[in-house]
Amino acid sequence: MRTIPQTICGYAAKGKGQELELFYYDPPKLNQNEVRVSVTHCGLCYSDIHAIDDFYGITTYPFVPGHEIVGQVSEMGSAVKGLKIGDRVGIGWQARSCKKCEWCLKGEEQLCVDVEDNGSWFPYGGFSSSAKADRRFVYPIPELMPSEVAAVLLCAGITVYSPLRAYASRPSQKVGVIGIGGLGHLAIQFAHALGCDVTAISSSPEKEEEATSFGADHFIVSTDNERLRKIQYSFDVLLYTAHASIDWTAVSRTVRTNGKFVIIGFPSTLSFDPMELIVHQQSLTGSFLGNPRIMHEMLLFAQEHGITPKIELFPLRQINDAIQRLKENKARYRIVLINDEV
Repeated sequence: MRTIPQTICGYAAKGKGQELELFYYDPPKLNQNEVRVSVTHCGLCYSDIHAIDDFYGITTYPFVPGHEIVGQVSEMGSAVKGLKIGDRVGIGWQARSCKKCEWCLKGEEQLCVDVEDNGSWFPYGGFSSSAKADRRFVYPIPELMPSEVAAVLLCAGITVYSPLRAYASRPSQKVGVIGIGGLGHLAIQFAHALGCDVTAISSSPEKEEEATSFGADHFIVSTDNERLRKIQYSFDVLLYTAHASIDWTAVSRTVRTNGKFVIIGFPSTLSFDPMELIVHQQSLTGSFLGNPRIMHEMLLFAQEHGITPKIELFPLRQINDAIQRLKENKARYRIVLINDEV
């Protein structure tokens, strides 16, 4: 039987907005349905930075971020089935749910009313040697998928796949993707693999060639209002994947009658003429992660279609350098930390 470490080594923010420091703590106790994972890889997501800064108003310190976790099963609760010690698995942002609210009973656990308590950050996240989660949210990784790829897909992948699967699953639908970053470059790949006609919309003209390489059929600079006018009322689905403010009225007019405008990034502001929603019967909606069934489906779909995030690798000990690179918008397009001490 594998020996469980007496202490876990992680990197924690000791206060709001602070750099991460080495932090040692006792392994949190497992209940009968939980799995402990020895972390080999963990993606860095901008929501980790938001949480360090207490952007969501729920962070307690010391805080160990990290929620795109891949590693080996090192310990299991007595009721866990279908896994064995040493299996390579992943944990995304959601590590548990209440199992009894309306949404959990419907199989939409990502909408659980206990959302604040469900993150794999709690009690401690994946920028560490070990993390734990309820068995329902521990996912076997496809055999041929690299661990760093799986780490990114467990968060960014499910974030973009879930709304595309819900609203753009018919071939030849027209999909617009606003933002070619950590989410957007994956959204383009998934939409292309689903057989959609894909338009990338970016504030950076220099990203056109790269957007095309990801599978975009068309490219538009977001400040080119003349081009936007020419494609008014054309998108079946428009995904906002960025964080920066845009001309919301101009882009909302690109959504066709009965189309969906889906927000999956966290915009600083959102303001446009509601007349478009009414007259063209558009829907403005958000999308949050996906349930375990969709997560399993997404991982297999990505493996089958060769969907691969563009990744920069850092050793975990350089976590603060990686955070600074992401803050400066220099990452292309996801960062994954390798815990080479596990």
